[in-house]
Amino acid sequence: EGYFINTTGGAFEMDLPAGNIGDEVSFVDYAGTFDSNALTIDQNGTEKILGSTDPLVYTDSTQGWLLKNK
Repeated sequence: EGYFINTTGGAFEMDLPAGNIGDEVSFVDYAGTFDSNALTIDQNGTEKILGSTDPLVYTDSTQGWLLKNK
């Protein structure tokens, strides 16, 4: 599934959908504002992101997506 995310109005948080093996999710920075108004991606319930329960957050064009609490 793909999601167009518009953060021009401020930071935004999104929960991932429930996953099945082989599922893919993509996020499009609709207005190019993730570096000034971050998108934070949280796991769905007890599912993990990269083996962690920490959310992902877009930091900038140099580092991109990082685990928020690492």
